[in-house]
Amino acid sequence: MINLTWKVFSLTGNINSYLLFKEVERDGSLFDEKDNEFEFEELDPPAH
Repeated sequence: MINLTWKVFSLTGNINSYLLFKEVERDGSLFDEKDNEFEFEELDPPAH
């Protein structure tokens, strides 16, 4: 879960994604890392 929230934040720059990342990091992962087995397609970051 922590990898997913970081990936979303790094791709979007969304502050809510970062805050969720920090919350998951503080509380411990909601899922084991082995449960997070899907892969991300590489996406172009949004143009600002």
